[in-house]
Amino acid sequence: HRARQYVLDRKQFGRPLAANQLIQKKLADMETEITLGLQGCLRLGRMKDEGTASVEITSIMKRNSCGKALDIARLARDMMGGNGISDEFGVARHLVNLEVVNTYEGTHDVHALILGRAITGIAAFS
Repeated sequence: HRARQYVLDRKQFGRPLAANQLIQKKLADMETEITLGLQGCLRLGRMKDEGTASVEITSIMKRNSCGKALDIARLARDMMGGNGISDEFGVARHLVNLEVVNTYEGTHDVHALILGRAITGIAAFS
């Protein structure tokens, strides 16, 4: 939401940055990925409650959600230019937090190995 407000408030050549097609596309892409991620996590939570969530589906959601969150935070940083790395807006702090989550929840590649084992029946790790 900070990036959205920033591009609405920030003027360039007498118009808000949000008036640019590329900015609107980036915002739409971000909103789409956030909505899809939330729906996936909601479904996974319900599957956990029902006792039907496999390790593999959990890995899929962790892998995808962490990756998309990092992508979205990077887009927000890019849209804000130099202000995207300043303490004032908090985007850089979120990026660092997301890198930590991505690491302690298992990296993208570790979850890929879990999924690879499920797909092929062969463990690439011991």
